[in-house]
Amino acid sequence: MSAEKSILHPRNKHRSRYDFPELIKCLPDLLPFVAKNIHGDLSIDFSNPAAVKMLNKALLVFFYGISNWDIPANYLCPPIPGRADYIHYLADLLAADNGGNVPRGKFIKGLDIGVGANCIYPIIGVQEYGWNFVGSDVDQGAVRNAKAIIAANPTLVNSVTCRQQVNRLQIFKGIIKPTEQYDFTMCNPPFHASADEAQSGTKRKLQNLGKSKGKETVLNFGGQQAELWYEGGEIAFIRNMINDSAAIGNQCLWFSSLVSKSSSLPFVYKALENAGVETQQTVEMAQGQKVSRFVAWSFMDKAKREQWCTDRWN
Repeated sequence: MSAEKSILHPRNKHRSRYDFPELIKCLPDLLPFVAKNIHGDLSIDFSNPAAVKMLNKALLVFFYGISNWDIPANYLCPPIPGRADYIHYLADLLAADNGGNVPRGKFIKGLDIGVGANCIYPIIGVQEYGWNFVGSDVDQGAVRNAKAIIAANPTLVNSVTCRQQVNRLQIFKGIIKPTEQYDFTMCNPPFHASADEAQSGTKRKLQNLGKSKGKETVLNFGGQQAELWYEGGEIAFIRNMINDSAAIGNQCLWFSSLVSKSSSLPFVYKALENAGVETQQTVEMAQGQKVSRFVAWSFMDKAKREQWCTDRWN
């Protein structure tokens, strides 16, 4: 019996160690990347981008029934267990305004800001809860690939749409239409302030994995400029998001964003205060030794949020 990763969300399908024999059964192409590690356990080389991508393919087939998934070279290939946690904790956030019941079905609509070429958040949200998604991205190639993933998987076709954000200085404007309503927005913002900082972060990650790639820094999880860095870092990006959200506070129940660095939180809280939000929550998550979190905010009080749920979900 595999040891359980109790730090992940209780509904997270990835609480147990990877069952590589089962994953190889559903995706034989994973086999060449699997070998015993120094502890005698089956694993992959997490510093190898090709191995990480193949593991993701296997996980998507095995746990989410997504048989046709691929991303172009050098695009972000995210670790799926942590991405699933964000979805499940968002479900809990919505449940809190719905009498403790997690809302399921296509009438729940979310916006994934920075959907990326991988389309991971919508995939998990659709397959776990049957939600409906819009994914936005500034990168034309990312939008094109996400659309290809959607078109190639019948369960996603009528549940996920993608839109390109043509103005890099805007978050919601140009994406959310005047008549649309969203139950939540989510975002994994670029947290580096420059390309050099992104490279340094990757070098540290490789050192932590005990790997060295010589002079060349290999991005094991990939990533384009828009995915990894933004002028001013995550504080500037999230501040812009908060400022933009104030104009559409009556069109969305909960806004949210991952905050990679705990040192960014005071700046985020100040921006929320300046925007005049009605309520805010910080949700802590942990994957392995890494602690992460997302901040959620709403311009509606408890009574208005509960009325929203009654009107839209019940």
